[in-house]
Amino acid sequence: MAGLLRPFRRAVTYTRWLHLFMAVVWPAMWIFVDEAWAFASVVPLALAGLVPGMRVVEGVQARLLLTGHRPDDASVDIVVAPSATWADRGRLVVWLEARLVVGFCVAMLTVQLPVLAVDLVNAARGGHQAPGSYLRLAGNHWWYGLLSPVPLLLLAAVVVGSGELITRLARRLLGPSRAERLSALEERTEQLLERNRIARELHDSIGHALTVAVIQAGAARAARSAEFTDRALSAIEETGRAALEDLERVLGVLRESERPVSGRPTLADADRLLESARASGAKVDAEVTGAVETLPGPVTREGYRILQEALTNVLRHAGSVPTRVRVEVADGVLILDVRNPLPDPRAAPGRGAGLRGIRERAALLGGRAHTGPDGAGDWKVRVELPPG
Repeated sequence: MAGLLRPFRRAVTYTRWLHLFMAVVWPAMWIFVDEAWAFASVVPLALAGLVPGMRVVEGVQARLLLTGHRPDDASVDIVVAPSATWADRGRLVVWLEARLVVGFCVAMLTVQLPVLAVDLVNAARGGHQAPGSYLRLAGNHWWYGLLSPVPLLLLAAVVVGSGELITRLARRLLGPSRAERLSALEERTEQLLERNRIARELHDSIGHALTVAVIQAGAARAARSAEFTDRALSAIEETGRAALEDLERVLGVLRESERPVSGRPTLADADRLLESARASGAKVDAEVTGAVETLPGPVTREGYRILQEALTNVLRHAGSVPTRVRVEVADGVLILDVRNPLPDPRAAPGRGAGLRGIRERAALLGGRAHTGPDGAGDWKVRVELPPG
């Protein structure tokens, strides 16, 4: 019993009923002028469906009254946008005519069913039917009174059933077209790619800073030298400030999706990475050839992050070891090569998140990444990024 009454405790049941009544308000006005003109409203309604902006009006009404959601709620599969194609206009015309037909039937039943219930009671008491009744009752029988609740129950079924019907029609006829679904899917994909990029940004930046800080702190404790401790604290402070700047920038991207990416570090800022690694005790031998400043923005920004992750892996897995870094730009192709000895072969990075991030960054730009032993006892990270 509670399940049968549940729809009548929901506000959307009555807003759907109102939505159907609204469809027949202005056609009903023609009846007061001339009953023969009542069906003439079908033609202007079809013409209105060809107006692109009419889809916005119907979409807003459908979202508010049929689903109970706000017009700006993206989770509802009812479009609030002008018709972009003739197929959209055709579906809107069908929607307007279907809403008119269903609304007219519901309006008639909403009036006639309560009237029929009253007529049944009057007939059982020996009275007369109302003059506007469409269903005529034969004679006056006492058992008519037992049937009087039936029309009211039918009215309740009509209210709930017609609401479900018009909502399904709205999702079908006012829902997104195939082109709009594809566009929404592409937008969703772009959002996921952006979130993955931000996750990689945080991993590379914060992971590098924490690795440098841990190594510096451990080295300062082992050295037991005031001078070395001062240098270590300075390096930790500088690396921490850089990480905070990166964190603030990434959070800014999350807060403001339209923010440009021009503030992200590029390979022109690679000296900061090299100095941070040297401050951690690693002997970094760097060589830069070619015009790094001529690289496209995406290439030089991703190249910076790849170099940062490669140096972080050196410090994390190999410690303070001699590291050779080569950055080369030839014919627009960026080549990054980082090599370092492995004191303990068991300390190889293997399949960590850092190496996976390097490969993902290279693949997104159509490049190649090679990681692993080079056969001479060194660990290598070699990445080639095309100009785009």
